[in-house]
Amino acid sequence: MPSGNILIIEDDIKLLSLLSRIISLEGYKVIECPDIKSASKILEKEQVDVTICDVKLPDGNGVEFVKYFKAKYPFNEIILLTAFGNIQDGVEAIKSGAFNYLLKGEDNDKLLPIIQQAFEKINLHKKVQHLERKLHTPFDFNNILGESFALKQTIALAKKVSPTDATVLLLGETGTGKELFAKAIHKNSTRFMYPFVALNCSAFPKDLLESELFGHKAGSFTGAIKNKKGLIEEADQGTLFLDEIGEMDTELQSKLLRVLESSEFIKVGDTKPTKVDIRLISATNRDLTIEVREGRFREDLLYRLNTFSILIPPLRDRKSDIPLLAKAFVRFFAKKTNKHIDEISKDFMYHLQQHAWKGNVRELRNVIERAVLMSENPELTVEDLPYDLQVVATTLQNGHAHTVSAFNLESAEKLHIHRVLNHTRGNKVEAAKLLNIGLATLYRKIEAYKLQHRNDSGLVM
Repeated sequence: MPSGNILIIEDDIKLLSLLSRIISLEGYKVIECPDIKSASKILEKEQVDVTICDVKLPDGNGVEFVKYFKAKYPFNEIILLTAFGNIQDGVEAIKSGAFNYLLKGEDNDKLLPIIQQAFEKINLHKKVQHLERKLHTPFDFNNILGESFALKQTIALAKKVSPTDATVLLLGETGTGKELFAKAIHKNSTRFMYPFVALNCSAFPKDLLESELFGHKAGSFTGAIKNKKGLIEEADQGTLFLDEIGEMDTELQSKLLRVLESSEFIKVGDTKPTKVDIRLISATNRDLTIEVREGRFREDLLYRLNTFSILIPPLRDRKSDIPLLAKAFVRFFAKKTNKHIDEISKDFMYHLQQHAWKGNVRELRNVIERAVLMSENPELTVEDLPYDLQVVATTLQNGHAHTVSAFNLESAEKLHIHRVLNHTRGNKVEAAKLLNIGLATLYRKIEAYKLQHRNDSGLVM
């Protein structure tokens, strides 16, 4: 027997009672109300699957109610009933998202089959949602790796804002994973079934960026041989992610502001506005308050973008996450290159954790990819790292840790002695022969560079 909750909005009490009885006899739970105001309150409190709504109600029009209903409850279905057939209303209702549009009396026999079809569509949506969760898509929060307190706080904020339609501004250095967060926010929003469209604003000159964002009409400029949808229109009902938004020209900023304020824009070369419904997530590694002060960014746009801001921590502030990230990247690139690499030496990991990581997670990913390509063994070692990561002689300067550059001559000599002593497993006589220096000279350098033997696994600097 069918099951589910159906809300009927009808001001004709006799018809309301009749519809309620017919539908409830089929096994559905029916909720009755006479107008849009009371229906809105019920929808906020009760779980409703399908709504049946009269077109002409005391406090509003059912066709207009469809737009509000579908915007707030996109995966629920609404069926309109009218006593007066109006093709224009019917077309408008279907365009706004109504499941169907029926005439009272004439189409009574069609109502129950249409309700069943509406529930079939709802069940299909639920199955898709279940599969999405089961498959753990690459853009879910579960796939943002890290156990550090800083990262967990950031994920908690992102999860909090995901179900809303609030604009989000992601802040952070290059390579921290801003687009990954944007995709996760989209996937955990009510818009996840609709497009996620991303654009890097720094990748296009001003004129081309305008065309990419807003689209253009054929003939609007040289080379515009046909109409083109812009990315804003492509993202309709979904999420638009604008990376490096601080690079956008101020003229385009004003056009973007109009989209946020009125949900419409004008294509290049067009005269009529195009309506859209998008959620905007933007990102920048710039300080936009400074950009506003310098006149390079509109203050009113910043207010709209900054409804909810999230600062993504740099890798140096969550170094405890490096082992987890490194192992995940090793598994990924080993599989991609058909290599059997399943171990990371302690020295290799130690060097990773001492590095400054100015390029953050993106730089770590690139370093691991290179190491996997370089390695001929099942374990990654220091020798597989880029040269500038192989020296990790850390000293204190003005109270702060400082890593000596591998391009410094003294550091290079220290690295070479370190590697030779590793090779001889701490045998200094053998190391001196290989280095072609006297044993006394080697001892002096070991003392000067503070090289210490550590069991059989090598040396610690």
